[in-house]
Amino acid sequence: MLDLNNMSLKELLELRNRVDRSIAGFEERRRREAMAAIEEAAREHGFSLNELTGAKQSRRGGKIAPKYMNPDDGTQTWTGRGRRPHWIQAALNSGKTLSDLEI
Repeated sequence: MLDLNNMSLKELLELRNRVDRSIAGFEERRRREAMAAIEEAAREHGFSLNELTGAKQSRRGGKIAPKYMNPDDGTQTWTGRGRRPHWIQAALNSGKTLSDLEI
């Protein structure tokens, strides 16, 4: 059992942060589990969740295919959108061009 009376303010604040993160993670996990159960029930009846709720399809498409790959580690890819990964910047700093890293 924790003795809160003998903890410093810094320790108490860190404990509170850890508890808050745990609670948020728990709630997010429960939400994902509930959503998965609802989607499964809709599929069992031959519907998508969007069909049942009348929700519009998202304008966003699926995943964007990667355009660049780290030649040293093929598992590291980048679509060309968003911030450049560190490995892209390191390659550019070493004299390579983006076309050298294209897949």
